[in-house]
Amino acid sequence: MAAERTLVLVKPDGLKRRLVGEIISRFERKGLRLIALKELQLTQAKAEKHYSVHKDKPFFKDLVQYIISGPIVAMILEGNNAISVVRGMCGATDGSKANPGTIRGDFALSIQNNIVHASDSTDAYQHEGSIFFAENELHEFSYGDEQLI
Repeated sequence: MAAERTLVLVKPDGLKRRLVGEIISRFERKGLRLIALKELQLTQAKAEKHYSVHKDKPFFKDLVQYIISGPIVAMILEGNNAISVVRGMCGATDGSKANPGTIRGDFALSIQNNIVHASDSTDAYQHEGSIFFAENELHEFSYGDEQLI
C-alpha cells in the first residue's frame, strides 16, 4: 500500500445542500489525512482547464457551466491508495447508479449533480491538484493515530 494524494471537489450541489461537513467527516473517519482545504468560486478558465480532458465531448460545456454555478470546496487527501479508496467512497459517477453507503449513492440522483469530483488516477491528480492548490498550501503533519489506522 503506497501513500498517495488525491483531489476531491465538493460541487455546488454539495454546498447548497449543506453536505460539506458530512463528506469531509467520511474521509476523516476512513483515516485519510486532510492536507489542504479551501472554498472558492471557480472561473470559467479554471473550470475549462480542470475539465480539459473532456473538451471534445458534447457534455463539456454543461460540466463547466455547472461547476462555476456556485462555490465549491476543494481538498487534497492523503493516505494509502488514496485515489482508489476515495473513488470507492464516492461511488459511481452517475448518482442514480451509485451504491447506497457511498457519497453519491446516499446523496446524488444524476450524473451531473453528483455532489463530488475525485481524481481518477495519479496523472489526473497531478493535473488537477495544481489547478486548485499551490505547493505552499499543502500541510503535512501527523495526526498521531496513523499506526492504528
